[in-house]
Amino acid sequence: MNDTYLYLIIALLPLTAGMLVTQVNPYHALVIRGVLGAVAAMVDAVLGAADVALTEALMGTMLSITLYAVAVRSSLVMRLGVIEKQSIEKNQDSNFQELINNLRSIFSKHYMRLEVVPYSNNQCLQKALMEKEVHATCVPLLGNNQIQETYQTDIRVQRIYNIIESELSSPNTILNYVNVLDSEEKHL
Repeated sequence: MNDTYLYLIIALLPLTAGMLVTQVNPYHALVIRGVLGAVAAMVDAVLGAADVALTEALMGTMLSITLYAVAVRSSLVMRLGVIEKQSIEKNQDSNFQELINNLRSIFSKHYMRLEVVPYSNNQCLQKALMEKEVHATCVPLLGNNQIQETYQTDIRVQRIYNIIESELSSPNTILNYVNVLDSEEKHL
């Protein structure tokens, strides 16, 4: 009996695993993880372990992909806190719109999405940043006599700060990194 097909199917396991660990896009990695589970289930079935194949198909492929999809979807969100009057729907300021569009463009390159979260006042906004409800805050600087309004963006996640700092092209934005741990220690 010719077992060549068996060797080809088994060779797909390390090939698929290699593709999985080198994948940059998390959504593509989810698809490849599903393929890896299906190949593993097929190998188990061909080798005569139907119970293991069924378990791999149900748990290793279907359930794990569903859980990974939920985790990836919820973890790739950058929450930006703003004052309510600044929210996208209410704000007519073209500089703010440009800043938000620029941030969305930056994060889409990193497979993230931007979620704008409105707060009623600056105190609530700063509290949300310190309590880690949002990743960053963006407020207009008061006392500006400039023609264009300038915004101050405080970011509590170092990696997000590095991404924005290197890619943001908006000149009317001042970026600050806020170390939440240091702020918490000062209050103790």
